[in-house]
Amino acid sequence: MSLRQQIKQLENVKKEQDNKVLSMYLNTDPSDPEQQAGEWKIHLKNGLRNFESYLEEDNNKEELKNFQLVKQKVEKFVHGNEQHFRKGIILFASADEEVWFADRFQMPVRTEFFWEEEPKLEQLKELLETYPKSGIILVQKNIIKLIEAHLNEILDSEYYELDIDTEKWRQFSGPHQAQASMGSGGKSLQQDKFNARYEANKQRWYKNIAPKLDKKAKEQEWEKIYVVGEPDDASELENEMNKPVTELIQKNLLDHEESKVLEEIFG
Repeated sequence: MSLRQQIKQLENVKKEQDNKVLSMYLNTDPSDPEQQAGEWKIHLKNGLRNFESYLEEDNNKEELKNFQLVKQKVEKFVHGNEQHFRKGIILFASADEEVWFADRFQMPVRTEFFWEEEPKLEQLKELLETYPKSGIILVQKNIIKLIEAHLNEILDSEYYELDIDTEKWRQFSGPHQAQASMGSGGKSLQQDKFNARYEANKQRWYKNIAPKLDKKAKEQEWEKIYVVGEPDDASELENEMNKPVTELIQKNLLDHEESKVLEEIFG
């Protein structure tokens, strides 16, 4: 089930007064300067304790019992995943187990706790809109790299490199160290010849691969498309694509780590 489908299910949840839903957003990002000493433990403890204290003061034994059942499940999930933290945990839970959604995410999460009749989905919806399923197309002359990302996480990547002799694009999966120069020597004369040929043929070369990129975008249901490269390369490729490009980013990021590319695009 996709995250959008899960959100739709959660939107239909309406619990009774004593059997509420805990909504928890917990920042567990180990790279966050504010998390260096494991502050998430304090936030988790305080966030859960505040509700418990309130219910004890209110003397609502049934609701307190339900909350404590949820609290146990939450603590078990969080501590059970402590060695595998990403940037955040998002969790929705009820005592009757009709509601249970818990996952680790690579998206930055703002710590929040709610104990209400309905799940509080606003932050999750915001994150889904900020980090939709996206295709990132990195282009540098005769090399194109595709990165598929969703929820700030890399799903897949592949390369295409133009064979100058046959003028056909060859596909590679996984790491592929290609260079936009001709021959292993990379001599200046070879480079000059290649650059001249590139300028004369780039429109035709990109026109040949654009349908493959459009097809990929359709099959993988990319909600956003980013074309990234030097101005001439990126603009030319965008012009040849039929699918609308969300943003044209005029930077050469082809050789950057994929995580750094995501940071550049999504912040």
